[in-house]
Amino acid sequence: MSTTSTPFRWAVLGPGSIARRFATQLPSSQDGVLVAVGSSSTERARTFAEEFPLQEPGIIGGYEEVLASDQVDAVYISTVHTGHARLAAAALDAGKHVLCEKPMTPNSGTTMALNDLAARSGKVLLEAYMYRFHPQTVRVLELVADGAIGEVTHVDASFAFDTGGRSGRLFETATAGGGILDVGCYPLSFARFVAGAAQRTAFADPTALRGSGTIGETGVDEWASAEVTLPGDITASLRTGVRLADPQTATITGSRGVIRLDDPWGLGEKQVIELDVVGEQPQRIEIPSAAPYALEADALARAARGDGVVPEVTLENSLGQARALDLWREQIGLRYPFEADDADIPTLTGAPLVAGSVQSGPAMTYGSIPGVDKKVSRLVMGCDNQMNLAHASAMFDAFYEIGGTTFDTAYIYGGGYVERLFGKWVRNRGVRDDVVVITKGAHTPHCDPESITRQLEESLDRQGTDHADLYMMHRDNLEVPVGEFVDVMDEHLRAGRFRAYGGSNWTPERVDEANDYARRNGRTGFTILSNHFGLAQALDVPWAGCVHATDPDSKAWLQERGIALLPWSSQARGFFTGRAHPDDLSDPELVRCYYSEENFERLARARTLGEEHGVPATAIALAFVLHQKFPTFPLFGPRSIAEMRSSTLGLGVELTQADLDWLDLASETR
Repeated sequence: MSTTSTPFRWAVLGPGSIARRFATQLPSSQDGVLVAVGSSSTERARTFAEEFPLQEPGIIGGYEEVLASDQVDAVYISTVHTGHARLAAAALDAGKHVLCEKPMTPNSGTTMALNDLAARSGKVLLEAYMYRFHPQTVRVLELVADGAIGEVTHVDASFAFDTGGRSGRLFETATAGGGILDVGCYPLSFARFVAGAAQRTAFADPTALRGSGTIGETGVDEWASAEVTLPGDITASLRTGVRLADPQTATITGSRGVIRLDDPWGLGEKQVIELDVVGEQPQRIEIPSAAPYALEADALARAARGDGVVPEVTLENSLGQARALDLWREQIGLRYPFEADDADIPTLTGAPLVAGSVQSGPAMTYGSIPGVDKKVSRLVMGCDNQMNLAHASAMFDAFYEIGGTTFDTAYIYGGGYVERLFGKWVRNRGVRDDVVVITKGAHTPHCDPESITRQLEESLDRQGTDHADLYMMHRDNLEVPVGEFVDVMDEHLRAGRFRAYGGSNWTPERVDEANDYARRNGRTGFTILSNHFGLAQALDVPWAGCVHATDPDSKAWLQERGIALLPWSSQARGFFTGRAHPDDLSDPELVRCYYSEENFERLARARTLGEEHGVPATAIALAFVLHQKFPTFPLFGPRSIAEMRSSTLGLGVELTQADLDWLDLASETR
């Protein structure tokens, strides 16, 4: 430890075998000192402290006691895999920096939620891939980046061993046992690091992964392999296991040579990098002994005292790693019971979900819709991008915590899978009375009154509820008299199966016809419409049967009728994200639907206003929708919590009527 710097005070949470390696090497760090140890067993904590004497304040106790101390700067978490997330969240909430053993959490949904908490806390969260900080790995990645073996073509890496039995945490599904998460993460992360270095980036995510393996009698993977494709046409062959031994090596093949590592993970006393290049004498690059656990501790301490970022292993990197591990497990059919689609998945912290408890950006705003006696959030989360219950829970929790109350589901989304995920989340959280649920049915080719009844019943059954708050016909069918649609919708409304209804992709003329029929026949008519609407004027619609409301006549009709619009694709399929440029024709659908001189002028003006407000053009595009003279509740479909938070920035933008006219090219001045 340096004798001149201020000590960086560490606590160990989970005093097991890996924690002993950390504690053994911590004195080799620049200024790290061990001041506390926390465990679910005070006896284990005391035994650990006897082996590794603590400096002041010398706290020995439970997790809460350690986290409550203001004399602890950071914690090293080395419990079983399933204990990582809850402890890391508690530590971040307590104002501690966190070095968390890999895998950070058992799946990408939980990792995403933990990353988000870390970003909001302002504290460093680092996944403990200690080998990444060892001089051997650093040198290997330098060789790759410098082109020492030409263009990288293939990575072969393995971390597998035979425990000789089937007992302990590695063979328990409750602790996320098996080889892939415990040690398969090493060769997978190595391949991602190498592919990144080949392209002068910190990492690269797989573009494809095909896996196979053996799930043993206890329900965990005992042997698994993966064939991975990475950017730059790089492939990787990876192996892992806990009941089959395989040489723990790594080989990188390039167009001009090969790099071989005989000890990529254990990192003993001295390392040797074998570098063979065509036409040259083989090189043996000796790497002096190092303390990788101390080096990763130093990396976290530097980030904590600096900009908060560890460039070697960023939060984005850890999320990509978690997604790749998910895919590997999915390939062999391994999902743990605690993350199954029928599991009672708790919140990240384990605490009850509280609406509006997180304000990391602009405050949510609300409106009302006739027939619905709940406040309707102005942003509506689309339930169509959720991969599994863990991912869905993280996404829906985050939206609810910022005050989001309204969710959009549909009979066809994921073949009904997403409706089941959403319904399970609602039941797990006990929030049915607090959320506004939009359900859609009658999509082409099943757009008829009989299909509405059948699909509505199936949707409610999937969601585990007896009603929707709002119901929309997903398409119109001009071959069906509009009165037949109104009759069946009114019947279900009166039966209490939904509180109000409308249509998605219905023309103004058909809506007027429907509401005229309803008035003449004592029926309840449309109160909502969901068509394509946004700042960009659509030249065409993305899918057959869709209807847009971006033209002047539709806008005038919406303002006159005062009907609530739930616009989809208000960001024009990414037109305002920076993807669109007159010379970039790589996305033919974007070109077909939105490329015009007028829309590029709208984009330029959105950027100008964005610079004035300190937000991206996407926020201006959303604010344009929110500031219409008719009620709007834009749908959005983020795939990550980070996307969700970025999407909400428009809530905090105030636009004048002059701004709106200028953005929409109705005026040349503001």
